[in-house]
Amino acid sequence: MKGTITFFRIITGFLFIFSGLVKANDPHGLSYKMQEFFEVWGIHGFNEWTLLMSVLMNAFEIIAGFALLLGWRIKLFSWLLLLLIIFFTFLTGYTYVTGKPTNCGCFGDCLPITSKTSFLKDVVLTIMIGFLFWKRNEIKPLLGNRVGTGFMLAITIFSFGFQWYTLTYLPVVDCLPFKKGNNIPEKMKMPANAVPDSTVVTFVYRKEGNEVEFTADKFPADFSKDKYEFIRRYDKVVRKGKNNEPPIKGFALSGDSNIDSAQYVLEQPYAVLLFIEKADEAGSGWKKKFEKIYTVAKSKNIPAYIITAASGDKNKLTDGTAFNDITVYKCDYKAIQTAARSNPCIYLLKKGTVLNKYSGQSMGMIKDELNKLPVQPPPVTVPAPEPTVIDSTIIQN
Repeated sequence: MKGTITFFRIITGFLFIFSGLVKANDPHGLSYKMQEFFEVWGIHGFNEWTLLMSVLMNAFEIIAGFALLLGWRIKLFSWLLLLLIIFFTFLTGYTYVTGKPTNCGCFGDCLPITSKTSFLKDVVLTIMIGFLFWKRNEIKPLLGNRVGTGFMLAITIFSFGFQWYTLTYLPVVDCLPFKKGNNIPEKMKMPANAVPDSTVVTFVYRKEGNEVEFTADKFPADFSKDKYEFIRRYDKVVRKGKNNEPPIKGFALSGDSNIDSAQYVLEQPYAVLLFIEKADEAGSGWKKKFEKIYTVAKSKNIPAYIITAASGDKNKLTDGTAFNDITVYKCDYKAIQTAARSNPCIYLLKKGTVLNKYSGQSMGMIKDELNKLPVQPPPVTVPAPEPTVIDSTIIQN
């Protein structure tokens, strides 16, 4: 029995520590996942609090994992872990049954797992934590009270300090499709091994006040225009495909017109992209830094662009600055959230490949990289031929 207790403590403790660390590497990721859950449930009042909730949740997982391993305050943490895993099991079970959201984000973007795997994991953890809760009086602390408290205090400081660093300077390990070294146009393509959804054209008619559906090969025997009123037709998914979404979705850039200029921007020999999700939340300190970057970029004939989620932000972003002539593009806010884990966030691209990216706190480092580049031929100011008209229904998932 003692061996079982020790085994369950090690497995459960390390899983919680690992889960917390992976998500602490990118607190915004869990924050956006929480917003997805709230959106599914029709709850919108908590969206502005999700980042704080994410930081607290990640820190708690790390602290609770170490507390379980060390047997520190085990009566308190056995209760907290039991309540937490019951809640997690409900969430993953809901995701598995409904398919909304598509996954729970249990291990962040670095280790995506299916909703089924996540639910089964939590069922097993519920059994193990339930057993540890039952045997909590038999778990003895590995360290003395003073040493154990000091160690747990250090873990607590680390849990919050690490997240402060990743929120200020971007994730230590970048697991997103916009990471350094990735070619954005390539990541916008469908994977080579993609299996598309199987669909069938389905017709919707109204008969005697009720809507009925049928496919082209299964029209009702009594069908006639007098009895059936056409409503609509759509492609019904009869079998879900696999791996049939590009890693980067919704990355369309529109200026004053509704023309997608993403291809034009990504084809430039070099380009500087400044992502600002919301102008009101970006502060003002970045403007002085970006003025210096913009001046160097212009001297090198390297185009610079601001990419924002709100079409009315241009004046807020550029008025009274040395870059008031810069091109400002609007992009889907979810695409910006994926590309920029800080607000603002700056990229240096080479023909669509991410050479480097920095948070607003360290964006001045881009200037040093620009100084090392040779002067480029004057950029073409006319967008690439055959531009794509943006479909406003495209949404980044």
